[in-house]
Amino acid sequence: MRLLPMLSGIAALGLLATGEAQAGTVLDSVKQKGFVQCGVNVSGLPGFAEVDSANNWKGLDVDVCRAVAAALFGDATKVKYTPLNAKERFTALQSGEIDVLSRNTTWTSSRESALGLNFAGVNYYDGQGFMAKKELGVKSAKELDGASVCVQAGTTTELNLADYFRANNLKYTPVVFENNDEVNKAYEAGRCDVLTTDQSGLYATRVKLANPDDHVILPEVISKEPLGPAVRQGDDEWNDIVRWTLFAMLQAEEFELTSANVDKAVAESQNPDVQRFLGVIEEKGPELKLPKDFAVQIIKQVGNYGESFERNLGPKTPIGLPRGVNNLWTKGGLMYAPPIR
Repeated sequence: MRLLPMLSGIAALGLLATGEAQAGTVLDSVKQKGFVQCGVNVSGLPGFAEVDSANNWKGLDVDVCRAVAAALFGDATKVKYTPLNAKERFTALQSGEIDVLSRNTTWTSSRESALGLNFAGVNYYDGQGFMAKKELGVKSAKELDGASVCVQAGTTTELNLADYFRANNLKYTPVVFENNDEVNKAYEAGRCDVLTTDQSGLYATRVKLANPDDHVILPEVISKEPLGPAVRQGDDEWNDIVRWTLFAMLQAEEFELTSANVDKAVAESQNPDVQRFLGVIEEKGPELKLPKDFAVQIIKQVGNYGESFERNLGPKTPIGLPRGVNNLWTKGGLMYAPPIR
């Protein structure tokens, strides 16, 4: 879900200037305090960021934070989490309250310009969709003429909704709330026929409903929502660390390196690309201000991207998402890491 920029041009410039003044300092600050401060979803988004029964954070977004800590400290537990709602998330990052934002946040031009952020990559390709009660008998979003739709206020989700219905000459009644929890509760209480948000959010919400099987997610995807971690502009060093941490998870999957076999690969692989990636030859970690075995630590402690996806979102989880476009480019998906060499 994308929250519309809320800063004026002057305010944005002021925050951007602050980010520039902090250039090159995030890594030093993180090392000094001994942990990564990571912004995550406040309400808990199953599969992406939630607290389990042992009071540990888990999810696809959480694994990005854990991977950065593993790369930097050799210890994936050296993360502290700051739960943030949609309105708070950008201010928390701009102000330095958090070091990285990994909170199902869409990469857009305005966020990299007006808000002064840098997105380090995409860890989930998403798109806006619709969930409806099965009792309506609806098979397609184009059958929603006259429906009432629950949606969060002040987001591009709201704008996409209006555009879609107008483009398809359909009428609807928006049922608007300020935060996502209110939207979900209203839908479950029957105050609207349909819920709209990112498809990943629909699957995550359906899991938490009293009777998940009573609801169907419609096939239409009406927007592009590339979700990924973001950092403040003005610190290329820190941006590189977060970016290449994410790429390392993707490259590990492409090399078929897992948490179970990476130690064996370090000792036995004769593939120079794998050796280089793992820091056995031509150490690339120090070029990124990371230890030579940063990729090894990520894989051992967090896993490759595929392991993270299957553990948090895959078909064997309650959410049950297929890889789809989030598969590797070698398997028909969009996930692709530039060469680490």
